[in-house]
Amino acid sequence: MSKLKYIGKPTVRVDGKAKVTGAATFVEDIDFGPNLLYAAVVESPYAYAKINSIDTSAAEQAEDVVKVVVGKEFPYRFGLYMHDRYIFAQDYVRFMGEQVAAVIARTPEAAKRAAKLVKVDYTELTPILKVEDALCDHPNLVHPELKSYEHVPWFFPQDDSNIAHFRKIRHGDLDKGFEEADQVFEDVYYVPRYAHCAIEIHGAVGKFDHSGRLTVWTSSQSPHTQRHLFAEALKPLGITHNDVRVITPYVGGGFGGKAGVTMEIIAAALATKVQGHPVKVLWSREQEFYNTYQRQGVVAKMRIGVKNDGTMTAIEQLLYWDAGAYVEYGANVVNAAGLSATGPYRIPNIKIDSVCVYTNLPPGGPYRGFGYSEFLFGLESFVDDIAEKLGIDPIEMRLKNAIKEGDTLAYGGKMNPSGLEQAINKVKKELKWGEKRESKDPHIKTGKGISLFWKAPAMPPNASSTCFLKFNEDASINLLISAMEIGQGYHTVMAQIAAEVLGVPPEKIRGENPDTDRNPYEWQTVASHITWSCGNAVYNAAVDARDQIFDLVERALEKKRDALYLEDMQVKSKDEPEWSVPLRDFIIDGLMMKDGTWRGGPIVGRGMFMPEFASALSNPETGQGGKPNVHYTVGAAGVDIDVDEETGKVKIKKTVLAVDCGKALNPSLVEGQITGGLVQGFATVLYEDMRFSDKGKLLNPNFTDYKIPTVHDIPEKMVPIIIETAQPDGPYGARGVGEHTMIPCAPMIGNAIKDALNVRIKSMPLTAEKIVMSQKNQKK
Repeated sequence: MSKLKYIGKPTVRVDGKAKVTGAATFVEDIDFGPNLLYAAVVESPYAYAKINSIDTSAAEQAEDVVKVVVGKEFPYRFGLYMHDRYIFAQDYVRFMGEQVAAVIARTPEAAKRAAKLVKVDYTELTPILKVEDALCDHPNLVHPELKSYEHVPWFFPQDDSNIAHFRKIRHGDLDKGFEEADQVFEDVYYVPRYAHCAIEIHGAVGKFDHSGRLTVWTSSQSPHTQRHLFAEALKPLGITHNDVRVITPYVGGGFGGKAGVTMEIIAAALATKVQGHPVKVLWSREQEFYNTYQRQGVVAKMRIGVKNDGTMTAIEQLLYWDAGAYVEYGANVVNAAGLSATGPYRIPNIKIDSVCVYTNLPPGGPYRGFGYSEFLFGLESFVDDIAEKLGIDPIEMRLKNAIKEGDTLAYGGKMNPSGLEQAINKVKKELKWGEKRESKDPHIKTGKGISLFWKAPAMPPNASSTCFLKFNEDASINLLISAMEIGQGYHTVMAQIAAEVLGVPPEKIRGENPDTDRNPYEWQTVASHITWSCGNAVYNAAVDARDQIFDLVERALEKKRDALYLEDMQVKSKDEPEWSVPLRDFIIDGLMMKDGTWRGGPIVGRGMFMPEFASALSNPETGQGGKPNVHYTVGAAGVDIDVDEETGKVKIKKTVLAVDCGKALNPSLVEGQITGGLVQGFATVLYEDMRFSDKGKLLNPNFTDYKIPTVHDIPEKMVPIIIETAQPDGPYGARGVGEHTMIPCAPMIGNAIKDALNVRIKSMPLTAEKIVMSQKNQKK
């Protein structure tokens, strides 16, 4: 590692110039010419209703209208993990804002006007808006046909219920664990829904040409997955995978909200109705809130048994998730959380129920943290309270129970190498834990809080990555890869990996945005697995290219292969220090022999990676067996805050986060993920607050009423700490870090408020109003 030239260095972003100059192209920037049509959707005004009839006659006669489409024209279910969703609602609408029909017109204004002319006759039904109502005796069923839905083999829906998936984990002897405990504690925590708030809204353009080719331009984290789902959903039209092409330019933020398929399939379907014309579907900011994935709400009921010295003997976690009207992606969040709801602790006796529940709120789905932020809010707050009741320092209790390499995980696997203990101690030192900072203002109280965190990539066991690496005449390189550059610096890190192997500077290596016709397969840009998975594919492609180079030089120039190495865009030999041959001299044209013939030809590297040790198959009653998680990234974080006891206003004076990323391939990018994740996490804790009416209508679908932080709200000081305990199967020892850095924000703020004011708030967000009211309630 000490000899690495590009890995571990703060290389300048390879996409930086394109973005700061405005040259980077997004879906909305693409010019589709004068034949471009525009679509507007007709939305349900009810959270739950029966569709009796749809009258499109007035809309069809409106000026500039080309076509009106209703759901019965596309009676096809689709979904990533469960096929429970239609492109347009069929006989029932299941959330307010669900698309019922669409108008295609020559201008966006005409499409919107005509959409208002579509008359839909509904019979309003009583919606289920709370998890407890969905789980009561004899509830209304959001999906009466649930038993007929196709789903992946590791989902366990409960027939004739609102339970779309029930993940059970049983390990050890729970009753014995509680009997061995000196004390047993119980509590309940609540986490509401949240919006992703990416600055770029969702947009897609579909074109079905006269050869039968469907091309869709999307703002997406999942181009190949979208191609697959488009082809499967539209199979009844005679469309196959070979007929579908997805092109994804730069994406202006995702955070999980642009993973899988949501509104993009509307553009794909509508294009088939106006053959030869591209059709644009562009969400408004309001639609971005209520008709894309939302982060799911959860009710967490916990019971933990402990010895008087703080040793945890047993845990029971009951997690009830408000997954919304469709769970085709969100159920996997529930699954992932269920596998890991012990938190990063060594606990011998475990019961976890993670229950995915249908309601008539908008569909839940992936969000940065993928369920871990939600359950760790309750768990890490609860650990603090238990430590206080036992008279033990919260950090010492965490150190006593922190999971270590080789410890048994909840589902029976073994924990990977990690620097969790090191992270805890570094945060403790940086935060000056145990030293009370005093305020000169008598109304300002100070407090410190800490939280541990962990997360594993939530992905199918056969999720894979591929890379094609091709040289140009000057020995510069194009990486054909299909994960998405969504701001995290993916293209830069992939360039660094290839650069290290091939001796070509990162600035000479360009990552190409996905085009499913050109770029090889990538599952999705989710799960914080791209550095690990695609990084391995790029590494393998670079090694493949390097091997071809060495084979050619050995064969054509009779150089000893074992002595060859690459440096500064040249082939060199340890046996002949003065000898070298530039890559540009032969990388495309080959090497000419004395007789005028040539050897070689264009060098193209190929690399693939799939974790062949992973398995999602397990006992549905216990969760034991298989290896559903490939590894965990762990860390610790802390915060030092001021709280105005009169107004409830929280000011973050300092925050520190230590994360073990295995190997920081680009330290400046890791630090950017730490600071960015902290700010996004603090937003969900202190500001963001999604409100619904008693009819299921989202009341604040805009940035006026749904508050996100501004530059004035960020912490005064943020301290990123990088720990490196190598991941044995990662590229240069690396593993993912992108989602993890927002996971500890809620509990550490909650713990700091408790430290400052001695009030415990058990429902997010931890707003100023709640802080004031909690103090008042405590005094009563």
